[in-house]
Amino acid sequence: MTTILEKLSTEHQDQVQYFINSGNGPVCLNNYIGATIKIDHLGKIVCTSCSKITKKSFGQGFCYTCFNEAPEASPCIMNPELCEAHLGLGRDVEYEERNHNQPHFVYFAATDKVKIGITRNTQIPTRWIDQGAQSAIILAETPNRYTAGIIEVALKEAYDDKTNWQNMLKDIRDASIDLVEEKWIAQELLPTDLAVYFTEDESILSFNYPVTEYPSTLTSMNLDTTPSIQGTLTGIRGQYLYIDGNRVINIRRHTGYEVNIQLGND
Repeated sequence: MTTILEKLSTEHQDQVQYFINSGNGPVCLNNYIGATIKIDHLGKIVCTSCSKITKKSFGQGFCYTCFNEAPEASPCIMNPELCEAHLGLGRDVEYEERNHNQPHFVYFAATDKVKIGITRNTQIPTRWIDQGAQSAIILAETPNRYTAGIIEVALKEAYDDKTNWQNMLKDIRDASIDLVEEKWIAQELLPTDLAVYFTEDESILSFNYPVTEYPSTLTSMNLDTTPSIQGTLTGIRGQYLYIDGNRVINIRRHTGYEVNIQLGND
């Protein structure tokens, strides 16, 4: 099948289900664990915002112009405390109102450590699956992206906001992590004006990923340097495919790449 790569879509079930866009609808990749996979980059990259052909992808699928101008690539995507949607400002006011001046959650996710992050209310649990979290808990609910970002900044001295992708893909865990305990510790660290957004819900969501065996070493691949990748699909976690056990490719990082994908005997 020939398609333009985009982020894998997911469903949270007993085992996380992953789907890739085939151009004619979604294909469940879980059905091909243990089968051969071949991904050939056809040499074209399409900007995810303006649909123009670009020689290089910026951000996650943008041409250079859209990376600097499109609302989907605005600075507050990476630094939500910079968001101005609640002030009626931004690269595209309608986009900001629709996506950023909406309820957001601050959360803890667990892998080899406790990570803090934020996401729009409509992106739970998708956001946690995309990060490859083993489990997650909500800390606070806010009316907009800016306020969630301010809470995240307030807790960054105590908690990391980055996922260690290699440890995540090796399934290195800290068995001592107690997300409920960490949640209540975090409440004590919040200034009074931000603590009002804290939620008392102690529900934890856990995730089981379709990985046959976790590797002890990893080799990261990309289609820029290796335009043809072939092997056995042995697992999926976050937005990464495991090929032949220890080779991994981040599908989301290749958003906009035109590829031909062969699965099994297809």
